[in-house]
Amino acid sequence: MLVAFAGLPGVGKSTLALRVGAALHAPVLPVTPVERALGRYGLVGDVPEMAAYGAVAGIAEVQLGLGMSVVVDAVNPVASARGLWHDLAERAGVPLRVIEVHCGDEAEHRRRVEARLPDEFLPTWEQTLVRRAEYEPIIGPRLVVDTAVDTDPLPGVLAYLR
Repeated sequence: MLVAFAGLPGVGKSTLALRVGAALHAPVLPVTPVERALGRYGLVGDVPEMAAYGAVAGIAEVQLGLGMSVVVDAVNPVASARGLWHDLAERAGVPLRVIEVHCGDEAEHRRRVEARLPDEFLPTWEQTLVRRAEYEPIIGPRLVVDTAVDTDPLPGVLAYLR
């Protein structure tokens, strides 16, 4: 199966994606390190961001071809980015499970974003607000997880994936 995480920076999706990958014994393929690598070579802006998604999709396709489940960790802010995962799952003949993560407590979300170690590729709170305004609603089946809730989301996520 292909598991695609989506959600704004700082909501906890990477932490949850790593936990899901460990539980499934599946590789976790984060887009952010690929974006960073492209940035180190001077590739910045919208095109490299989509290039990073494309690179991760290519690696995911190899893993799916080996019969492994794959967990993709990405913001997936727009339909065109999410479309990559739909197309890949269809080509590979595997189910796609989308997990949209958000933090329902805005003060906590801001705290998380601002508590990160400084990194030129991680957005500031102001940049996160811009991304939130540009974030296109996800249409279609998905599990929505609120990381501001005190309950551990992992059991619910794993039940959704079964």
